[in-house]
Amino acid sequence: MAGTDRKRDLIAEGPAIVLVEPQLGENIGMVARAMANFGLAELRLVNPRDGWPSEKARQAASKADHVIDAAQVFDTLEAAIADLNFVYATTARERDGFKPVAGPVEAGRTLRAKFRAGEKAGILFGRERWGLKNHEVGLADEIVTFPVNPAFASLNIAQAVLLMSYEWMNSGLADLNDTAFSHNDMRPATKAEIFGLFDHLEEALDARGYFRPQDKKPKMVDNLRALFSRRDLHSEEIHVLRGVINSLDRFSRAMPRGSGSPDAGASQPLKDERREG
Repeated sequence: MAGTDRKRDLIAEGPAIVLVEPQLGENIGMVARAMANFGLAELRLVNPRDGWPSEKARQAASKADHVIDAAQVFDTLEAAIADLNFVYATTARERDGFKPVAGPVEAGRTLRAKFRAGEKAGILFGRERWGLKNHEVGLADEIVTFPVNPAFASLNIAQAVLLMSYEWMNSGLADLNDTAFSHNDMRPATKAEIFGLFDHLEEALDARGYFRPQDKKPKMVDNLRALFSRRDLHSEEIHVLRGVINSLDRFSRAMPRGSGSPDAGASQPLKDERREG
């Protein structure tokens, strides 16, 4: 899958996703894929119409096998949520006076707070064609509904799960900054490394006549240093940048790598290709 980093540990925590009487294995597989995208792993199925396990579900899951393999099947909704402390029911419409209603952003934050407090939570999703029945919604603590086009409010089950899974992960990005989304395998660059990069770049540009007119060189140097000081560089990134500068020192457009002697190429004066004006 594009963008997947197999070196990272899977994030697998958070609320259970409960599908009530899902019909097609393909839909269950797409739900599993959506869950895996956003760090959810606990899938519970209530009376899947076409039975379980399902090869069609595994194929549609697109390598989210950890979700498919751990899926649990229940005969009743009551059994599927018996061990949970808090449950959301998803609906396409609000049911006035029936249950407290939240949007997906608020629901994601609530679920995150429950998780941090050590409570087990779940989100109910109904059948592909008509969703949850009233008595099934009645088993939940609150309702979550999506702000969709009222003239076309139909979401398929995988879309609905994707929205809630996203809001779950989004609610905890601050917690993940030191794990899944950080450069935790990279060492921040020292000031000495950054100063070395500045000096290396200035020397390379000076040799090519970049700083013209000479009286503007101090300001141009200041601008370059400000550019590379905008963000926190890592040691590995400094190494990459200095490798680029070394390549520019060694090869020119007139004598690129592989066209002749590198030393000869490096000794040739470089054509000033900067645009005037």
